[in-house]
Amino acid sequence: MSDSHPVDFKSYLQRCIFIFVGVLCAIGLMIYISYLPPHYSWAFKVALILCVASINAFLVAGFLMHLLSEKKLIYTLLVFTVFFFVGLMGLTLYAMQDFPMGTMMH
Repeated sequence: MSDSHPVDFKSYLQRCIFIFVGVLCAIGLMIYISYLPPHYSWAFKVALILCVASINAFLVAGFLMHLLSEKKLIYTLLVFTVFFFVGLMGLTLYAMQDFPMGTMMH
């Protein structure tokens, strides 16, 4: 093996370990939030858990999947994916109460 390899394995391994510890902390925080006292509403707990899960997903996708260092094409595809996913979820929510005639039980 050549000593002039462009990737410093030791710093990469330290970054992976740091991200792994961050992911473990995020999972622990989500579990802690789920056991908060009952005077916190269920919706508040879910909102907090979703925020922590979003940070967790950013850590995994951004650093471990190397999306932060990717080219413009990857980001363009990700933007299209998010756009169409949000559009499909919006259409689904919009059509939730739109049943065909004669299929609703009264």
